[in-house]
Amino acid sequence: MKKYIISLIALVLCNFLIARDFHVSKQGSDQNPGTAKQPLLTIQAAADKAQAGDRIIVHEGTYREKIAPPRGGNSDSERIVYEAAKGEKVLVKGSEIIKGWEKYSGNVWKVTIPNTFFGVYNPYKEIIKGDWLVDNGRDHHTGEVYLNGKSLWELPTLDSVIKSEPKKDAFDPEGSTFTWYCESDESNTMIYANFQGANPNKELVEINVRNSCFYPPKTGINYITIKGFHMSQAATNWAAPTAEQIGLIGTFWSKGWIIEDNVISDSRCSGITLGKDRETGHNAWSKEKEKGGALFIMR
Repeated sequence: MKKYIISLIALVLCNFLIARDFHVSKQGSDQNPGTAKQPLLTIQAAADKAQAGDRIIVHEGTYREKIAPPRGGNSDSERIVYEAAKGEKVLVKGSEIIKGWEKYSGNVWKVTIPNTFFGVYNPYKEIIKGDWLVDNGRDHHTGEVYLNGKSLWELPTLDSVIKSEPKKDAFDPEGSTFTWYCESDESNTMIYANFQGANPNKELVEINVRNSCFYPPKTGINYITIKGFHMSQAATNWAAPTAEQIGLIGTFWSKGWIIEDNVISDSRCSGITLGKDRETGHNAWSKEKEKGGALFIMR
């Protein structure tokens, strides 16, 4: 019995000793081992290395990436922890900075972006859709345009962007005059934006390009902690209760997650989602007409 207890203690100590900290820094390299002196450059590189019990410490800066954790922890006491370094501001964004705007008409500027820039997911071709969505008879894209961190209003026509009048029912009528419109062909995506006198090449202009900031590739990625981040600007779609529900942060129907002390903003549709499995269908009500869930109205 004594030998068994000693062996058990040795095993617990062994697991404790092999738990590692991986550091991520904007001055790092993904070729580094991830130590404090030789940090990694991307959070995804750390996620690829982390095992149950490990901790990923992310240092100050803006990380423009979608983190897809390939694995989670084994239990509540043996998690994989993602956390911002103490006292440091860490931004994770689903957007990219866009330059090269050209004056189009009045306060409206235009930028042409090759579709290859977006990879497999182009938010300016992706329409918001799903069970019980009320779209008011017009398309809304999952993309978004931001001027110095503030989102612009998407309008249905280029002419309405050129005219851009305040909306009386808006919380911020003046802000509602900052608008955008997009169109795409087989090769390029064109975005037109009314910046109301601002020069977008001299200001910070960002657009959504990723459909999430933190989302696992499959269900069952359990026991993950996400702590202390500022996450924003994701091109999420409408997440009905019958849909997979990809949020700015989403668990994809995994268990044991802790999401705490984060600032989450500017998700096109959903901030935090629990999701559901795909095996039982995706937006099934549209096909089977079985009513349930909630109603969401786009404006």
